[in-house]
Amino acid sequence: MSDYLKDPQIHREIIMDHYQHPRNHHLSDDKTYHKAHMASESCIDDLTVMMKIDKGLISDVCFDGVGCTISTASTSILTDLIKGKTLEEAKSIINSYYAMIDLKELNEDLLQEAVAFQNVGKQANRIKCATIGFKAIEQMIKEEETHD
Repeated sequence: MSDYLKDPQIHREIIMDHYQHPRNHHLSDDKTYHKAHMASESCIDDLTVMMKIDKGLISDVCFDGVGCTISTASTSILTDLIKGKTLEEAKSIINSYYAMIDLKELNEDLLQEAVAFQNVGKQANRIKCATIGFKAIEQMIKEEETHD
């Protein structure tokens, strides 16, 4: 990973960019998409995440709803990270992200811009915000694997 991604100011800029200009911020009318709704009891977060899976590959992923800065930005980054990936690759990204949030291992190459959330684990009240989109994707992957 580039040294610039280790700079806390860069982390703030990444988070604010994805909050103010979230990627893949829409929903699809396509009935073949998997869909998961997640809401937080401790924050304003109320997100719907949708994912299209074709032959084990995530061909599209999008989200919409109301979310705080952390949930919106982390979900935006996640959608960028997993689009075009296999389910196994997406699970690896999610597991690496959780390890980072738990202040364990940091896989900078795999997580890319998601490393901006590496200090969230030090703020217990923000962990749910930073993982809400990841939980939605994880749920949809489990549903897909159960139906196969």
